[in-house]
Amino acid sequence: MASKDVVSDNESIDSQLEWELEEGIPQVDDPFIQRYMAGRDALIAQEKKKRHDHMFKQTMSPMAKQASQIMAAIRRRELRDVWTSEFEESLMDVNGGNLYPGMMFTLARDRIEKTDLWKIIEKMPKGALLHAHLDAMIDIDWLIDQALAETGFCILAPEGLSDAKRREFGPLEFRYYGDEELKKLKSECGGAIWTSSYIARTPVPIREAQRTFPDDDTTFKKWLASRCTITAEESLCHHHGPDAIWRKFQSTFLVIGQMLFYEPIFRRAIQRLLGQLAADGTSYVDLRAAFKFEYRTAGQTTGSVGRFDDFFAALQEEIEKFKASPQGKNFKGARIIWTTVRKMDNRAIADAMKECIRMKKKYPHLVCGYDFVAQEDQGRTLKDLTPMIFWFRKQCAEAGVDLPFFFHAGECLGDGDSTDNNLFDAVLLGTRRIGHGYSLYKHPLLIDMVKEKKILVESCPISNEILRLSSSILSHSLPALLSRGVPVSLNNDDPAILGHGKNGLSHDFWQAYMAFENLGLEGLGTMAENSLKWCAIEDQKTAEWTKSITDGYMGKGTKAKLLREWRSEFEKWCQFIVMEFPLEAADEEGEEEEDSEDEDEEEDEDEEDEDNE
Repeated sequence: MASKDVVSDNESIDSQLEWELEEGIPQVDDPFIQRYMAGRDALIAQEKKKRHDHMFKQTMSPMAKQASQIMAAIRRRELRDVWTSEFEESLMDVNGGNLYPGMMFTLARDRIEKTDLWKIIEKMPKGALLHAHLDAMIDIDWLIDQALAETGFCILAPEGLSDAKRREFGPLEFRYYGDEELKKLKSECGGAIWTSSYIARTPVPIREAQRTFPDDDTTFKKWLASRCTITAEESLCHHHGPDAIWRKFQSTFLVIGQMLFYEPIFRRAIQRLLGQLAADGTSYVDLRAAFKFEYRTAGQTTGSVGRFDDFFAALQEEIEKFKASPQGKNFKGARIIWTTVRKMDNRAIADAMKECIRMKKKYPHLVCGYDFVAQEDQGRTLKDLTPMIFWFRKQCAEAGVDLPFFFHAGECLGDGDSTDNNLFDAVLLGTRRIGHGYSLYKHPLLIDMVKEKKILVESCPISNEILRLSSSILSHSLPALLSRGVPVSLNNDDPAILGHGKNGLSHDFWQAYMAFENLGLEGLGTMAENSLKWCAIEDQKTAEWTKSITDGYMGKGTKAKLLREWRSEFEKWCQFIVMEFPLEAADEEGEEEEDSEDEDEEEDEDEEDEDNE
């Protein structure tokens, strides 16, 4: 039966070919069609010379080229075999259609982590992480466990969390209280925190709150986690728009900060955070922190408001402790980009700027730059903040400190509105990097200026999806920037809140690689390389900063050394790919030989055509 089918198929093909020849339809191997195809290939190759990874491709070793081909083969295999409509019918019901790489991250995450490409990308040396908010990087389940285990840790609220709405939206606080104070307060206490008779701001030991939690549909830990994260359901409700998800997003920081910025928990959190980053192949991180939190030292119920000496002292000790550990032997460090919430008035911003300068003078090796944060659409624009920015420059000059800008800009959907125009101000005000830059692709002149001024875009694809700028990675603006040669790095932004389940960059690297055919291993390598060129690991004047980027591997400074070390690790990673997946290599080599034979035939035909002419 099978042989008859083959015969039938061959007859059908012969019949089709006979018909085409009778009609005079040109064949693919006709010389003039081949000349067209050659011109077409030349045009595509010419455009690729303008891409961000062109130079990286020129310097790839034979090992790296082979690893790139193997990854491409695995990608094709997984596109065919892994991301199929047969996978997880229950998930298909949620998604409303077939699964595919590039679908909403929340739906795809668990499947991603079971693939061969995940195993490969997880081991990739990723350079530096340049865009990440400190208080959104601590695993929420772990953080809650730390709070529950911390002696004297209590929960309090301005009113009883007596119904589902209050538990979902009501303000929360977490603070340490000593035994004597707790005994005194307990004698004055009204009802439990879950009742309407609860006396405002009465501390309740967190273990007691867990024991008396009244909701039968969930647990205390799950409830508290939902207050600290964007849930899977919330991440999928794109029809609610960016403003709605931002309201939930910003509320999580208030709850997280109450637990995180208690010294014993904070110190353990830093060790865990740096350990996860190092294990994921990240060697350095620029962390952003909005200094509106109250940092409390061990055994203290309250801390100094607006002053952060204790915070930086603890951070410095924990970074050095990690670097001295076996796990951190190759980790190069972490620094802080001081951020101010853009909604604040001028007086509050001035106070924050003064404290930033004071901390820079006291901890010059920890504070590396300045930025404004929070939702651009609902906050003050850089144009509105320009007088304060110039005042800050003057204050820095008088204090003898240099604090470059790393502005958020273009994290929006607008085109020509006041928020979108933050991109113009960011460039004019001398930002060294642009946070997100999602709407930059709409501005051809700014793209040229960004390239000329050597400004890097800190792209955060998964964050942009969950915060409803793009429906999935496939509709992200990243390829538009890469195709124009804009320098970009990949970043995770707020992984704990957004549902990554772990720190590191592997999820964002995987999503970008699988989504975009043009990216390839060389594209990932270029963005990792960029992250080291544009990291703020040391203070540099503008001329030094630009020169270190231009010099790259050939420079003599810290960044050049980091690049050379990274390239060595990159080659080891490529070797791992080649050794770990030899069958994929064999398959790819077979396809390459076929392609090579086809190219030889095309060249022979072209020469023959030229002779005939």
